[in-house]
Amino acid sequence: MKVDPYLHAVLVVHGAGKEVTKEAIIAVVKAGGAEADDAKAQVLAEAVKGVNFEDLLKQSTMVAAAPVAAAPAAEAKKEEKKEEDEGKKEEQAAEGLASLFG
Repeated sequence: MKVDPYLHAVLVVHGAGKEVTKEAIIAVVKAGGAEADDAKAQVLAEAVKGVNFEDLLKQSTMVAAAPVAAAPAAEAKKEEKKEEDEGKKEEQAAEGLASLFG
C-alpha cells in the first residue's frame, strides 16, 4: 500500500494547528523530501475546506479500536477450549492406566 504524502501533509498541518492551504501542503511535502505538485496540493486544500478533522479522527480511532476490543473475548474462548482439551487428555491418560491394571 502506497502512502499518499499529500494526505499526510494535511494531517501534519492540521495537527500543528495551522490552516490547511496549498502552500502549507507543499511545504510539508517538500520537507519530506518529495517533489510537490501544485495542482494536487490546490485540489486537496480546496477539498478539505470545512472538514471537521476532529470528528474524522474520532471515527477512525473508533473503527480501529473495534477489532482490538474483540480480541480479548476471542483469547478467552481459546483459553477455555485449551483447558477443556487438557482435562480430556488427563481423563484419557487415567483410562489408559486403568486398563493396564484392570
